[in-house]
Amino acid sequence: MTSVQGARARARIEITAAIKDEARKQLAAEGAAKLSLRAVARELGMVSSALYRYFPSRDDLLTALIVDAYDSVGAAAEQALAATDAGRAPDALARWTAVCRAVRSWAVAHPHEYALIYGSPVPGYSAPQDTVGPASRVGLVLITIARDAFTTDGIAPPPLPGRLRPEAERMAADFAPDLPPALVVALVAAWSQLFGIISFEVFGQFNRIVEEGEEFFAASAARLGQDIGLLSRA
Repeated sequence: MTSVQGARARARIEITAAIKDEARKQLAAEGAAKLSLRAVARELGMVSSALYRYFPSRDDLLTALIVDAYDSVGAAAEQALAATDAGRAPDALARWTAVCRAVRSWAVAHPHEYALIYGSPVPGYSAPQDTVGPASRVGLVLITIARDAFTTDGIAPPPLPGRLRPEAERMAADFAPDLPPALVVALVAAWSQLFGIISFEVFGQFNRIVEEGEEFFAASAARLGQDIGLLSRA
């Protein structure tokens, strides 16, 4: 790459970052449904035709913001697991709780980005395949913890109701073929409850109900892990 090409590449990266930063400000002020390329361009002192060279449509910009948000919370979960594993033989429940707390901390620190990926769907927007991998990162960390616990501790989740078995087998085949269907069902239930608790906090549903949010969440996350069958050596 020539010096000119390198300068152009750096300029494109910087402008792309500036566009996304301004779009995040609009998300915070107006919500995703009102995100406007023209408004972003105006705030950056750009003509809208120039911005379209970076993001051809509002949906392309939304997708970039969604991927960034999923990657950010996914990285927080992965880093929490790595940091916990750097200690001395952490137990399965400690690993699970550390990851859950990291996800909550990210959500509390980035409420508008959390709302973009876990809040109400944006009218007229359909997420493309590009978002699937980033969206899976937190779930894959939780599956890793359950898989390690199943291999090491032989955890046994609650038995399945008979009518649920076909659906449980489908989910296991799709998400974790090496795990028992009952464990996969328990994981999906815990994953959905985890984000339900976080959403209640981020969106203000715990107002005047839960005052010690971090302690309440840590206890709730540990209970979800225990429901799966994760063990603590403490």
